[in-house]
Amino acid sequence: MKQTDRDPNAKLSFMERLGYGMGDYAGNLVYSAISAFLLVYYTNVIGASAAAAAGIIAVSKIFDGISDLVMGYIVDHTRSKWGKARPWIARLCVPLAVCTVLMFSVPAGLEGKARLVYMFLTYNLVSTIFYTGINIPYATMHGLMTTNQYERGLLGNFRNLLATAGTMTINTAVLKMTAYFGGGDKYNRKGWTVTVLILMLVFIIINMFTFAVCTERVAENKSIHNQEEKVSFLKGMKGLLVNKYWILLVIAIFSLYFMMSCFFGSAVYFAQYRLGDANYFTPVSNFLSMSQIITLLITPFLMKKFTKRQLMLTGMSIASLGFALTGVSYNLTFITAMSVIKGIGFGFSGACMFGLLQDAITYGEWYSGYGTAGMGNAASSFCMKVGSGIGTAALGWILAAGGFHAEDMIQSAASLAAIDWAFIWIPAITMGIGVVSIALFDLDKKYDRVIADLSAGRHRTDG
Repeated sequence: MKQTDRDPNAKLSFMERLGYGMGDYAGNLVYSAISAFLLVYYTNVIGASAAAAAGIIAVSKIFDGISDLVMGYIVDHTRSKWGKARPWIARLCVPLAVCTVLMFSVPAGLEGKARLVYMFLTYNLVSTIFYTGINIPYATMHGLMTTNQYERGLLGNFRNLLATAGTMTINTAVLKMTAYFGGGDKYNRKGWTVTVLILMLVFIIINMFTFAVCTERVAENKSIHNQEEKVSFLKGMKGLLVNKYWILLVIAIFSLYFMMSCFFGSAVYFAQYRLGDANYFTPVSNFLSMSQIITLLITPFLMKKFTKRQLMLTGMSIASLGFALTGVSYNLTFITAMSVIKGIGFGFSGACMFGLLQDAITYGEWYSGYGTAGMGNAASSFCMKVGSGIGTAALGWILAAGGFHAEDMIQSAASLAAIDWAFIWIPAITMGIGVVSIALFDLDKKYDRVIADLSAGRHRTDG
């Protein structure tokens, strides 16, 4: 390997950017399937109540949050010839794939408490253990591949671009595949098992590609005062909690992921009961994804003229407007047009979010005098998953409060109002919270000094 291949401020090759981004394509074969379809699978395929399914997801997030922090600590203390984060992708992709298939394969003979126990166990195997085990290292690897701010922006762009492609794959293919393998019935149990099995085989192949082409180059910079000091779990958490930029990013990320789970999870219900056909879910979702992809493709050029913060603030503001306007009409063409506006907002926001997170974590190393890359990404992932989990649970509770029953062909006015809140108004409010958070994020004014100090082995605590 050439010496330049280990330059911590390296410019990355297209293949490495692609390989990193493909990791989130694979991740979204799991994440988007859960966000958009798990509640649908529980209510419309196996006949579980929306409230019970929401309760399982919400309670599980307690364990999920703990596992995120534990995995972050493990990553920070991992030493291998492949690096701190990268080896976990290869180790855990197969167990995650197997458990995801099991989660979407609830045995027909299970009823009552036995079915709820199976749902709880398989959901936690997927989300609490194995998805955490891959996603925390994957997120951490972003900051370990380079310290170059533009390259980090590009990695975030590739990541979000391919994550969107993964979401689009799920939104386009799942109901068609379940209907095909289910003999024409998109809610057939066998159709769901076969569909998820095929998707998880693709998931394994892509994760091994990511493992093969990505390289970790960045080592923690230590001053002479703490070269031998090991960072304890509590000290690592303290370093995060005094980092105002990390806090602001966490609030914005929580808002985004809460919004996405509530919004995407309600999209099938909105299409079926407000627009009149569940199949309208595909064009409504895909127009959003396509506009997001187009936006992501032009964002690298805009990053040369505008900061990541400016682009993310613009994106979240546009998306907030798109959600607010969605409540004007239930016309399919109008809803699709609003999806395009939301997609533009999602594109700008997503392209910059993860790069800003790595910058905030780098700032934390300079500010506190020690690195917490694994725990910083873990705690952020905790907020992502808590946000998405509570968003999915909130959807279930909202539907239950509105008196939603999957077996009713025509829903009550209260049920339809609940679907509107989940699809339109709650996402608009949470995106507004994100706008405020990013408006307060001014790290771009200080980042050059932070990198210069760290490159010279200095921290703020060194005076």
